[in-house]
Amino acid sequence: MGGTTQVLPSEQRGPAPFDAETVPAIAQFLSNQPYRRRTANLPRQLDRLDYDGYRKIRFDAAQAWWSDPDSPFRMQPHHRGFLFKDRVELFEVAEGQSTPIRFRPDQFRYEDVQGPADDEDIGFAGFRLLSPLNRPDHFDELCSFLGASYFRGLGRGNVYGLSARGLAIRTADPRGEEFPAFTAFWLEKPRAGDSAAIVHALLESQSLTGAYRIVITPGDTTVMEVKATLYPRQEVAGVGIAPATSMFFFGPQDRAEVADFRPAVHDSDGLLMRTGQGEQIWRPLANPRDLQVSGFQDRGPRGFGLLQRARQFASYQDLGAEYHRRPSLWTEPLGDWGAGEVRLVEIPTQSEIHDNIAAAWVPSAPLKAQEPFPLHYRLHWTGAACGDSRLPRFEETRVGVIGDGGRARIFVLELGAVQAGSADAAPEVAAETSAGELKNIVLQSNPQTGGMRLAFELHPGSARIAEIRARLMRGQIPVSESWAFRWTA
Repeated sequence: MGGTTQVLPSEQRGPAPFDAETVPAIAQFLSNQPYRRRTANLPRQLDRLDYDGYRKIRFDAAQAWWSDPDSPFRMQPHHRGFLFKDRVELFEVAEGQSTPIRFRPDQFRYEDVQGPADDEDIGFAGFRLLSPLNRPDHFDELCSFLGASYFRGLGRGNVYGLSARGLAIRTADPRGEEFPAFTAFWLEKPRAGDSAAIVHALLESQSLTGAYRIVITPGDTTVMEVKATLYPRQEVAGVGIAPATSMFFFGPQDRAEVADFRPAVHDSDGLLMRTGQGEQIWRPLANPRDLQVSGFQDRGPRGFGLLQRARQFASYQDLGAEYHRRPSLWTEPLGDWGAGEVRLVEIPTQSEIHDNIAAAWVPSAPLKAQEPFPLHYRLHWTGAACGDSRLPRFEETRVGVIGDGGRARIFVLELGAVQAGSADAAPEVAAETSAGELKNIVLQSNPQTGGMRLAFELHPGSARIAEIRARLMRGQIPVSESWAFRWTA
């Protein structure tokens, strides 16, 4: 290929040249063609698989790619079926050549499931990478690319939780969402001593195509550096960059009408954002009665992400799901992202099996037709704290019902320790609400945590929605991050 001869991934039968321009050239070529709708074409027994049946198909780990003792990574393809019916082309890249990775039924173990015929190449649905993430003598799952443009990663000690996506288009838009999908991956064969795995990906959608290069470095925090170029076929508005998808069922700030022995159930408990001006905003998540969309306008954001701040087992009491080990996902923009907003979508859910939270950066201006749009950012999958560590964090938000016929609320916020100041510069509370009135604002030390506790009441009156903000100040200088909350009747 090499950026000159266009051979589409589905047409490549043998080795072909590969370099940094190969995938961008394919993506740009396809952006000038009509959108190719994908068809599953799966054998009937696989097309009808349910969740339990799909879990009975296992890749034979002994046949993993790159299994020689000196390799720092291994690769295992995902089988097609259940929700993952679309074929995804996989290639291995080595010595400037890409070679198709072919499906064979004997690569998988089928338990009470009929596999395809021996000569039937149904392709793959995606892949997982493994590395000695948690101990040097064992290859643990590091990340997985499976379904549309979804992928997940793990830092050391984490278990799978929220997902990232290559791109989102019109999430929660009344016109309907468009779902871009990764249709092909080129996996660079690792060499002994490599500290990172490199994945190239082709993204396709009705409105645009994209070429991605993802460098994956495992560690306490696993970092994925993403460089991509989007090629719009037409003007595209509502593009979500570096989107994350998560689950929030209930927590101390939102568990009305939930009868559950666990104190909280969620993959993420809040949205964190560092603005271009350096303000750090913490927005606890909610499981609303109606769809909620919030926008945090900014220019040149320094970072944002869906975090899991509650890290103690006691916060969840769930031995199976281990929510206290779910990773946070922090996005670090590289370069100037201009004007836009971090958009948060919260969807009502009645169970923990559905992702109902989405967050992404949405540029103010739509992408222009036939004008390449570059992206560059890092994704941090971690159990560690994210954002500016110098600022005390709002570690926990609890909400209770008090008077006014059950409409008033009491908020109790737990913060980390605030740096000592002079006697005449003790922290003060700056708090405001868009509706109703805040009363009985009290800031005090919490000897049980070594931090501080901020408590106040919201008396909403006749309002049904109130946007509340609070932070600690010394004069004009913030000495904590900003806490933001949307109360709804």
